[in-house]
Amino acid sequence: MQQAAGRPRLLQAMIDAFSLPDLRRRLLFTFAMLVVFRFIAHIPMPGLDVAAMRNLFERNQLLGMLDLFTGGAMRNFSVAAMGVYPYITASIVMQLLVPVIPALRALSQEGEAGRRRINQITHWLTVPLAALQGYAQINLLRSQGVVSAAAALPTFAMVLSLTAGTIFLVWLGELITERGIGNGVSIIIFGGIVARLPEMIGRGLIVRENIMGLIAFILLGVATIAFIVMFTEAHRRIPVQYARTAFRGARMYRQTGSTHIPLRVNSAGMIPLIFAISLMIFPGTIASYFAAPAGEPPNFANTIVRWFNPDTPLPVGLFYWVLYFLMVVAFTFFYTMVIFEQMDLARTLQRQGGFIPGVRPGKPTTDYLNGVITRITWGGALFLATVAVLPFFIRSITNVAVLTISSTGLLIVVGVALDTMKQIEAQLTMRRYEGFLR
Repeated sequence: MQQAAGRPRLLQAMIDAFSLPDLRRRLLFTFAMLVVFRFIAHIPMPGLDVAAMRNLFERNQLLGMLDLFTGGAMRNFSVAAMGVYPYITASIVMQLLVPVIPALRALSQEGEAGRRRINQITHWLTVPLAALQGYAQINLLRSQGVVSAAAALPTFAMVLSLTAGTIFLVWLGELITERGIGNGVSIIIFGGIVARLPEMIGRGLIVRENIMGLIAFILLGVATIAFIVMFTEAHRRIPVQYARTAFRGARMYRQTGSTHIPLRVNSAGMIPLIFAISLMIFPGTIASYFAAPAGEPPNFANTIVRWFNPDTPLPVGLFYWVLYFLMVVAFTFFYTMVIFEQMDLARTLQRQGGFIPGVRPGKPTTDYLNGVITRITWGGALFLATVAVLPFFIRSITNVAVLTISSTGLLIVVGVALDTMKQIEAQLTMRRYEGFLR
């Protein structure tokens, strides 16, 4: 069968995937696990003051961002209130520790067995991190009067429930990776973000007095998505040649081949944004507990809250966004260099008999690759920093505040969608399909 005339390739790939029993089963399994996730996100913990909870999330920027990623599970204070973020934190910690600790570095070089071992350690690390985060979250909500005071045993039960909810979601994500389509943990986060979109769209439709601003908001949003797709897919190809020796009988033959190493412009993904936003919101969150209440003379804590509040009017509000921009650039370089050093491409090429034309193996290859990744990381860092501050400019231009989605959330949605479609097309290609039936 030829591709239907005028039918988009993306739509055709989905139709072809559902026409194959194996792929259809994988897709339906992924959808079923997302339904289970949404069901878990609406199972609340006991002793919650709903009105006080909503008021807290309107005042606390960090909780609002985390609630977006959990699809409202944190606002509902459900058993899935922490989402999979303790696991993400454990993964980031392990990525930073592998190049530092010799035992972990040696383990990472043992192939698939070493990666499974590191993954197992990451799961073990997730449990105490989830318990600590759950206990801190309960204490924060209790200090704000959202959760009623509880004795040791009820508190332990709540921490245990939150920890079990996180581990359950991680297990769902691994089931999706194994039996479904795509990276399961990323799809769980994707599902939490997308679940809030209908509510946001509904609030946007209510805003009728600013129709032109709403239209401008939609146009700028589409342009932002196109911008993200362009830089997410951009990469620099480093040519590589291989020279191998093969024996046939008593004769020796020299075999050569060429390929390339794709170095992504945005190798760090969304991690620098998470680091930067966490550090930017932390001072204001701590200072808010010491700030003078309304009606009293402001103290230094009130000033800190103003400086680190993204909604503060200009010119004071510009401090937050400029500092946010610079921190994203700095964290992009830091995280990219850590991950790139961990890959050790120069040694891998030398071990496999490959070389870059015009560059000697060993240290010259390392210096050359480090120079290339540094230059292209400037593009990735400025891209991430620009995306980070785009919500500020879009809100300033359109004057529409009811439709807000963080730049990190937008990067996750676009990145997961692209990765999932690539995996669907790869599955089709393995079955002698190339995005459409032939």
